Amino acid sequence: MTTPPKAKIYTRTGDKGTTRLVDGSCVEKFNPRVEAYGTVDELNSYLGVVRASLINQSTFASLDPLLEKIQNELFNIGSLLATEKEEVFKMLPAITEDQIVFIEYHIDELSTELPELRNFILPAGHPIAAHLHVARTFCRRSERRSAEIAVKDDRYSLSLQYLNRLSDFLFVAARWVNHKAGNSDVLWKKT
Repeated sequence: MTTPPKAKIYTRTGDKGTTRLVDGSCVEKFNPRVEAYGTVDELNSYLGVVRASLINQSTFASLDPLLEKIQNELFNIGSLLATEKEEVFKMLPAITEDQIVFIEYHIDELSTELPELRNFILPAGHPIAAHLHVARTFCRRSERRSAEIAVKDDRYSLSLQYLNRLSDFLFVAARWVNHKAGNSDVLWKKT
């Protein structure tokens, strides 16, 4: 038998359906906060899949540093959602208006290369575009779950705005990938 690691990954806290928030509070795993930061974690993990698909794709390489920055900021949002206590909340990295403006800037920058959108489109096309569309849907779910917290606590208003803007960015990024790959948007056919 090998020597166990110094810090164990398992705590057994969750064996009875509870977990600890960043601030040390013990809550049920179905608590709205846990649902909110859990969906942000799902989104963050899926952005890791998107980034992995960008490896050896020089055409789309400019997305990788943006997505890495976004992943770090999503981690910050998750930690904010995972705390209620003001004294702990103040110690965590904040989401700022500048970060939201940064995303808006990149939405506008990518949009300048795209044809005007006059129809609804299907989440399809290049595989990376399809991954970005999936990430967009994860982002929308994160936004919905985070709204449950934000409507009762205005400390989360910028996090909610960030997620809202991020879903727009992911939509535009998916269109941009299709455009760069020479694929047209796949239009919704009202049948």
